[in-house]
Amino acid sequence: MSDYWTPAHQAVEQEDAETLARLLGEGADPDEVFGNMTLLTHAIDTEGDGALQTGEPLTVHTTAVLLAFGADPELAAPGGRTPLEQASQYGHHLASNLLRAHIRRRRGAGTS
Repeated sequence: MSDYWTPAHQAVEQEDAETLARLLGEGADPDEVFGNMTLLTHAIDTEGDGALQTGEPLTVHTTAVLLAFGADPELAAPGGRTPLEQASQYGHHLASNLLRAHIRRRRGAGTS
């Protein structure tokens, strides 16, 4: 465990979706902010940066877990960057598609 990150941000940093889901299920805030990132912008940053550094395909599992537990797909990080902007920076099309689907679903739910 890190002395720097909160437990949820540490799980995101390690791309540990299982631990992240457990923490969220135990009551961690899916919109938690630490430093200059929300959990969701951190997840997208970690997934995108990890793919760039390793050359491995993009993953979206931590982003998906956060959205499944109710993270706000439109909540900007303290610096003003939205999750979609973060995904765009990395060319993270998997996260972009998932975020857009959640945004459409939320907006559609508000009109009925």
